[in-house]
Amino acid sequence: MRQASITRNTAETAIEVRVNLDGTGAYDIKTGVGFFDHMVDQLARHSLIDITMRCEGDLHIDDHHTVEDCGIALGQALSKALGDKRGIRRYGACILPMDDARVTAALDLSARPFLVWDVTFPTQKIGTFDTELVREFFQALATHGGITLHITQEAGFNSHHIAEAAFKAVARALREAVETDPRKADAIPSTKGIL
Repeated sequence: MRQASITRNTAETAIEVRVNLDGTGAYDIKTGVGFFDHMVDQLARHSLIDITMRCEGDLHIDDHHTVEDCGIALGQALSKALGDKRGIRRYGACILPMDDARVTAALDLSARPFLVWDVTFPTQKIGTFDTELVREFFQALATHGGITLHITQEAGFNSHHIAEAAFKAVARALREAVETDPRKADAIPSTKGIL
């Protein structure tokens, strides 16, 4: 069973995350940040990873701690659910068009965290949501999930579309990377023999 739960409590946030890598994309996200909830819904739906996320954060300050800490907890849950990564495809990529926006995501579940972020939002906010927090989420996800993650915006002038294309592209790349490779179902996908 490739499932995991993470509880993370700090002075700024209290978070519970559950994931099932072999799910159907079911989601139940409640963080108090509406736009962010919508984006994590998309991440679950398009990765086919079931995600349940609850967060109580210091939203009276701003959304930063909530979004970043949810990225940390989700990355930890994904890493835990993957275990030794035996049998996974390991790599995934997606070019995702959404109206005016086109975003490419490529990733390696390498245990070598790194984020390449080449995305520019034309506005500082999407509603009340700070667009800079999209990068903060993916930085936390990559770092704590042990993911080498490249996200590149190739087109787009609408900030909502750009953000959503990024989440969906990462979701589709994750779906590919966490899937079991039937030709190597018992093998670690590395010449080193460990990831």
